[in-house]
Amino acid sequence: MRSSCTWKVAEVVSCCRFLNKSFGYQVIMFRCAFLILFLALGNELHLSHGTEVSVNNTENKLCLYANLMVNFSVTYEVGVNKNETVIFVLPENVTTEGSTCDNTTSTLKLSFGDGHSWTVEFTKKNKTYQVDTIVFSYNLNDSSVFPNSTSKETKFVTVKSIITNVSVDTYYSCKSENVLTVESVIQTLYDVALQAFVINGSKSDTDTVCSADMTSTTVAPTTTVTSTAAPTSTPTLPTPTTGKYSIAPDVNSTACLMATFGLQIGYKQGDKEETINLVPNMTKLGGACGANSSNLILTSDTITITFTFSNDGKKFHLHALNVTVKPATGDPVVAVNTNMSIWAAAVGSSYMCNKEQTLNVTDTLTLYTFELRVQPFEVNKGEFATAEDCQDDTTESWLVPIAVGVALTLLVLIVLVAYFIGRKRNQGTGYEHF
Repeated sequence: MRSSCTWKVAEVVSCCRFLNKSFGYQVIMFRCAFLILFLALGNELHLSHGTEVSVNNTENKLCLYANLMVNFSVTYEVGVNKNETVIFVLPENVTTEGSTCDNTTSTLKLSFGDGHSWTVEFTKKNKTYQVDTIVFSYNLNDSSVFPNSTSKETKFVTVKSIITNVSVDTYYSCKSENVLTVESVIQTLYDVALQAFVINGSKSDTDTVCSADMTSTTVAPTTTVTSTAAPTSTPTLPTPTTGKYSIAPDVNSTACLMATFGLQIGYKQGDKEETINLVPNMTKLGGACGANSSNLILTSDTITITFTFSNDGKKFHLHALNVTVKPATGDPVVAVNTNMSIWAAAVGSSYMCNKEQTLNVTDTLTLYTFELRVQPFEVNKGEFATAEDCQDDTTESWLVPIAVGVALTLLVLIVLVAYFIGRKRNQGTGYEHF
């Protein structure tokens, strides 16, 4: 009879005990110990993925089609003057209940999770159609997405879309990012294929390409490419230009967030590694300031990056990064990390690091910063406050690898001790039966 184990740490232990009784101590326990360590130290990897849906009309013919990726960044209240920011993606598994198709209007409604939905309203006029609005609703009572939320209500965010003049009997195609920001919600759309008012129940093979894709295909990004078969060193691009960025609540106000830095991104695409510089004078600026959470959004033809800063009333830090790189060929490279605690300094001061810093966002994307200085809270008179320097960052960055090294060393010692104890027991048993 074949037995099976569900591979959680506690259950692996039980499974190992069963195998030990059946097959012997030393080999089984040695392998199980390393399996337990692998599971204990393993990180859950969240990857952006496509959501593909089809909607049929009353005649059971295709009338709406969508295949796209959407990232959400939502800042919500968790206490008095205290906010948190979460970043999540539109999942693969959604329902389309509430979607409708008509001759001149159509609605695509994608529901997911515990009371969340993303709705697109289409209208058709003559030989073209467009997206009028996108409505995102999110349920703050869903503690799995919004832990410790003080509000339990469902909120709605409506944005006007830039998807217009799509020819009938074609699908809208846009691999480039489209960032939609309203108050505390940022929606990032990319790798989008949408078709409404489908004719004869068959998706069209002809596309209407967004202007951003047409622009990006004519402007070659500054990249260097090296094969991963050969050893790679630091990026070979020149040091990026230092950009100066500031966010103000309105045109009549002084800055509430300030940042200066040069930015270089290294990323993996298939079996190649590439690097690209952010060019400040070709970058659009966006973002928002809050009491406990602030965002800085930088968008160019090839890069979109969102920095999310948080503060606990005493210190601020970079809490999350959402990076998308659009290569000249191939699919966009997306990296999201919502569990960061770097660039920390006291609220009311700025953080500064003139030396080059390397920040591994994910296994496939790395940021390199140069001449960095940021102040996301309590900026006075549009000027940086006294800076806290990064000279101690290097020491702190060694803590995690040192801890992992110690854990591995202890595990090896435990395995060796267990091996010799088991061997001694077997030898003792042999003497008793001599």
